[in-house]
Amino acid sequence: MKFPNARIVQFAKRPQVGHVKTRLIPAIGAQGACDLHQKLLRHCWQTLNSVQLAAMELWLDSAEFSPFFDTLNPAVASIEIQQGANLGERMSNAVEQVLQRSDAVVIIGSDCPVLDGEYVDAALQSLYDGADVVLGPASDGGYVLIGMSRHLPQVFDDIDWGSDQVLKQTRTCLKACGSQWHELAQLWDVDRPEDLDRLNRLALF
Repeated sequence: MKFPNARIVQFAKRPQVGHVKTRLIPAIGAQGACDLHQKLLRHCWQTLNSVQLAAMELWLDSAEFSPFFDTLNPAVASIEIQQGANLGERMSNAVEQVLQRSDAVVIIGSDCPVLDGEYVDAALQSLYDGADVVLGPASDGGYVLIGMSRHLPQVFDDIDWGSDQVLKQTRTCLKACGSQWHELAQLWDVDRPEDLDRLNRLALF
């Protein structure tokens, strides 16, 4: 492991038809959206495990059992359950818990097919070089990655999660609390029907 005292946390939803990738349902149907969610989740898990940067943890939105997670390779050593009323609270709680047993943590989602080891390597390196926070901006106004070397809960407060204002509002929070942060290159994730053509051109699946 390049960063043995860091952790990569992958947030994921339990695959359930009609409850994942809902904005894609008009284009590919509820089953198609669920199947795609599983493919993206698996791709992200395998890609980042293969580069051995840091230990990976899978954090799910629900404790309800899903056999899908038993099919991941490499196998998931343990599954944590996200806690909180919204995405901000869930990420903040995860950061707080993980930093009690590590030097740095990077949280990623499961729907950015171009997020790779080089990108996460740069995120972790920036934290070890002195940044309090690292952000991976998304083209839709959110972010595909956030990392912290110390817990700053205010960074997750008063954010309009799911909107195109997430990144802008997060930057405002970071400025207000006087933290040192670093931003990586902008990436894109798969949330909307217009993202499907770009995904298909990658020919990942």
